[in-house]
Amino acid sequence: MKRAGELFAIDEWGSASEFIEKSWRTHSAPEPAFISIAASRWQMVFVTRRGSTSLSVRGPETVATVTEVPEDAEFFGIVFSLGTFMPAMPPLGLVDRAVTLPAATPTSIWLDGARWQVPGPDNVDVFVDRLVRHGLLLRDPFVAESVHADLREVSARTVQRRVARATGLTRCTIAQIARAENAVEALGRGMLPAAAACVGGYADQAHLCRSLRRFIGQTPAQVVQQSSHWSVASPPEPRRLRGG
Repeated sequence: MKRAGELFAIDEWGSASEFIEKSWRTHSAPEPAFISIAASRWQMVFVTRRGSTSLSVRGPETVATVTEVPEDAEFFGIVFSLGTFMPAMPPLGLVDRAVTLPAATPTSIWLDGARWQVPGPDNVDVFVDRLVRHGLLLRDPFVAESVHADLREVSARTVQRRVARATGLTRCTIAQIARAENAVEALGRGMLPAAAACVGGYADQAHLCRSLRRFIGQTPAQVVQQSSHWSVASPPEPRRLRGG
């Protein structure tokens, strides 16, 4: 089974908003399911089928899972930056699950008791700005900073509490997911599994294999095999989505 980045033709782009890590869009592929890899960021996914759009709020994922592919659907997603969260939907309650919000009309959804127009690629920032102004979206900049550096002036308990409140995860889990993602990128560039394990800080190749099975849903050999396939096939760029 393929990861999202191996299966879908995906367009993605960045944003000037500090609340957004990236946005993406794609459409159904002719396969029943794909591997959704672990992810430390949560996202909103708008799914349009038969002229109607629904919103799925997908929380952080701590393990790779198999996800079904709806037929004849278009997908548009907003991946939020680390430390961004919705107080009404605490991240801890979204870890390894998704909540689908009902459609109000074919082009709007219900959110926090109000009807919201479904955004598109051209007005993502406007949509997110409205969420922020209504108090539905908050960001704790301390969280991203604490993940990348040791803040000695702050107690470990305070750091963990704020990271958990904004992400639903521990700093250790966030780091493990990032390390697995980096290993996949190294393998995709042609690095041998033993070298990727060493460079990535894994104890040995067996440790790398266990990590990728958990977070990526593939062994290093499978990652290399799929990367070689796409290298020959010359897939369209970019091909990255949450889910790999």
